[in-house]
Amino acid sequence: MNRYPLWKYLLILIALIFGGLYTAPNFFGESPAVQISSAKSTVKIDESMKTRVEQTLQQAGLKDSGIFYDFNGMQGSVRARFVDTDTQFKAKDVLEKALNTDPADPTYTVAFNLLSNTPKWLQSMNALPMYLGLDLRGGVHFLMQVDTKAVMQKRVQGLQSSIRSALREKDVRHAGISRDGDAITVRFREAETRNVARNVLSSQMSDVNLTDVASTDNTEFNLQVSLKPESLKAVITEGVKQNITALSKRVNELGVAEPIIQQQGPDRIVVQLPGVQDVARAKEIIGRTATLEVRLSDESVIGQVDESTPVPFGSELFKVGRGAPAILYKEPVITGDYIAGASASFDEHQQPAVSIDLNGDGGRKMREATRNKIGKKMAIVLFEKGKGEVLTVATIQDELGSRFRITGMGSTTAASDLALLLRAGSLAAPMEIIEERTIGPQLGVENIKQGRNSTLYGFAAISIFMVIYYLMFGFFSVLALSVNLLLLVAILSLLQATLTLPGIAAIALALGMAIDANVLINERIREELRSGKSPQKAIEEGFTHAWATILDSNVTTLIVGLALLIFGSGAIRGFAVVHCLGILTSIFSSVFVSRGVVNFWYGRQKKLASISIGQIWKPAADAQTDVKQ
Repeated sequence: MNRYPLWKYLLILIALIFGGLYTAPNFFGESPAVQISSAKSTVKIDESMKTRVEQTLQQAGLKDSGIFYDFNGMQGSVRARFVDTDTQFKAKDVLEKALNTDPADPTYTVAFNLLSNTPKWLQSMNALPMYLGLDLRGGVHFLMQVDTKAVMQKRVQGLQSSIRSALREKDVRHAGISRDGDAITVRFREAETRNVARNVLSSQMSDVNLTDVASTDNTEFNLQVSLKPESLKAVITEGVKQNITALSKRVNELGVAEPIIQQQGPDRIVVQLPGVQDVARAKEIIGRTATLEVRLSDESVIGQVDESTPVPFGSELFKVGRGAPAILYKEPVITGDYIAGASASFDEHQQPAVSIDLNGDGGRKMREATRNKIGKKMAIVLFEKGKGEVLTVATIQDELGSRFRITGMGSTTAASDLALLLRAGSLAAPMEIIEERTIGPQLGVENIKQGRNSTLYGFAAISIFMVIYYLMFGFFSVLALSVNLLLLVAILSLLQATLTLPGIAAIALALGMAIDANVLINERIREELRSGKSPQKAIEEGFTHAWATILDSNVTTLIVGLALLIFGSGAIRGFAVVHCLGILTSIFSSVFVSRGVVNFWYGRQKKLASISIGQIWKPAADAQTDVKQ
């Protein structure tokens, strides 16, 4: 009657193996490590750096417990793990001196880090520990305000330039273009010319409002151009997103395992860096600016350029990057603001190249600058932290326009890297830190201890109560509860979720909800026994009838969890994720696993006379208790 088919027991076994494998990495702990990453956009780290790090540590007499190369799709890094923090600190100093010949202009960044001690065979299955949030690991928290006025100013300046170019191309004469706040005023002497200009601008610019404005003496016919409200909102939103993207690439230098960089409200960004205690360095990294410039080579310099070559007035010597040293004019042809897109491609000889798309103003400037410079050299320079790096130096083969190619990249990897750098750009607008919070590692350790103890003590108290009150069925409930906890932690580890204090609270809540389902099942079985059903029949109907109630209660709670997940943010969203997953695992464990254990224990007994489920109180005074207590 109460027998599970073999496939259901196999499913439970697979769930237990899955839970054990993906929960285990959380118990191996972490070891101190250092991370070596590139501090320059033109310098890439490959696996050869791993050998270089090994040799440097051996020469210094420092023993490591493993050196690993990691590539995240954009850039590579090398991490070296050590047994204790003393060796970690010594290794950091040794590697910084060995890798950076010029301390004032470091080529590589050496940062403290932590590496999991999970065995390699588990890591190969993507079995990794959960990340710990800021409140558990310690670190720094920044709330940054984006200067949206700067974003708007930059957009309006570009709009003003675009209006001038559009009217020039259509040979529409105007009496001047001026800016008035977030609007641009174009002056005309005839109404007919203004009408022509309105038609030209409306056909090329769909995101602006065009308004006729007449002067008081009717001697000027002005046209006011302003961005539509939805366009204004989109400009600010895109500016914030661009800053988030730029910040995400920069915090890699800090060696943060799982940084949190997300938008909060329309113009604020939250940056959380778990494990980072050097606030000054964190500010320097996330607050710096980076710009791209296209410059022409100085034609007056003849012969091979080296660091001792005299630099003419109005030019600048660049010593770092591909094609360096190079002497370039200080005045840029265009900046990165004019680059609309960049992608790796191939030239007519099927050699790696980079295709660059410019906006309308950028194309015009490029045509004017290169029209008479065929055969001369042009360089793309990245400025960061006040220093310029030459990304590439190319020879101008023909007059360039809005779309052109850079050839001679050598390899597809070099072409992809350059295209990525050109697309990355810089911060869309300055940011100001309006809230700063530092959480020490000791406080994080204390939070972990308290959270772990609250969960363990709660689990122990529930287990003791269930076993005392429901006897063997209470023991079955505790087994199901253990499976629920195992699966929940395994799924969170597989998803690489960031565990925070609200997440620990959600785990504790999931345990309470899971045991509530088992209480419903046990009480339903007692009711069936009280009504005179046989033990086997009581077990069958108890699980069947309790299922509808359990499903209803969990679905309604899941709806609330999804609402928190959709509309919440920050810690609330983290709580909601664990809460929703806990509901799903509790349904599986409290019904499917619990019944599997009961069927395995009692289902083989055809003539079952009694079950161990505690005291059955019958309403009749002379009723006999036919269930063993």
